[in-house]
Amino acid sequence: MQEKKTFVTETKISMSDPTALGVFGLSMVTFVAASQKMGWTEGTAFIIPWAVFLGAIAQIWGSLVDFRKNNYFGSIVLGAYGLFWLGVASHWAMSLGWFGDVGVADPRQIGFAFMGYFIFSVFITVAALETNKAFAAILALCKQLVF
Repeated sequence: MQEKKTFVTETKISMSDPTALGVFGLSMVTFVAASQKMGWTEGTAFIIPWAVFLGAIAQIWGSLVDFRKNNYFGSIVLGAYGLFWLGVASHWAMSLGWFGDVGVADPRQIGFAFMGYFIFSVFITVAALETNKAFAAILALCKQLVF
């Protein structure tokens, strides 16, 4: 009697570290948004695509991949900043009337959002000093541009 041999092939799907893309998105959209804040450019209509694609989608994607790779620090930072830029882009789009008349809006609400993210950014920057000095430097520079 002849034995039948069974071979098991295991396939492992690996992905590269998405943190660099997320940090690039954070840095680039912060620089583009700061150009308007510093008076180098005017308006926000052309900043919105940068905020949505590099500031939000790239960072949220990087966050999801970091969660799968058990990089909780990167996933939380990228996810939080990705959602921040999605919120900012939505705010700009609403103020430009892209979603129609939104009624009376209190501009202080975006101020509170910025304050909350500033506090978050301070804590994340201090935590990044323990994990990655280059990332901490990028976060510190981004804080200078935004706040």
